[in-house]
Amino acid sequence: MPRIRIKYTKSEEVKFISHRDLMRVFQRAIRRAEIPISYSQGFNPHMKISWGQALKVGKTSSGEYAELQLESFIIPQELRQRLNKQLPQGIEILEANLI
Repeated sequence: MPRIRIKYTKSEEVKFISHRDLMRVFQRAIRRAEIPISYSQGFNPHMKISWGQALKVGKTSSGEYAELQLESFIIPQELRQRLNKQLPQGIEILEANLI
């Protein structure tokens, strides 16, 4: 199962969004972009995403990281483009690299 590490920004427009809300934004964007993400097994499956340190509410960043575990291979740049189309203004994926 391929894993892709993404580097994203959180700018002024979304600086008051909590870490949990940011996670939901990404999960919604992944579903809308039809990214082949892996899910955990069991009664209540979750997307397999590993998040970096949580950023404090009210802070901005130009380099936050997350790792996505995928069901099938997708070109990292295609993943980046598809997600950027679905993410709201203020959140942008800068890099996507295969691990």
